Amino acid sequence: MAWGDRKGTRVSFERAIDALMMGIDGTWRRECHLVDVSVSGARLIVAGSMEGLNLKEFFLLLTPTGATFRRCELVRVNGDEIGVRFLKKSDVRKPTRRPASATAESA
Repeated sequence: MAWGDRKGTRVSFERAIDALMMGIDGTWRRECHLVDVSVSGARLIVAGSMEGLNLKEFFLLLTPTGATFRRCELVRVNGDEIGVRFLKKSDVRKPTRRPASATAESA
């Protein structure tokens, strides 16, 4: 899918907005620039290497304190530009937990 083949209306910024990407587990952070955004996703320019980062799912922090963020998944990569889809709560997989009674019975 090319950058222009998007379904939603995009807002492009004359000057990219500084943001941060952070791993779901908090083990990595990268500076990035928000180039354009829609209700469903965004295009980012990543500062530095993306090698070794788990980009399947991560947070896009829009404020330095992390007060405003979106959970994202990688959709496409083109050099230092990436396309991301914003995940909804229904898209996020929760780890499966055994009921407390099952844990007590097996002990």
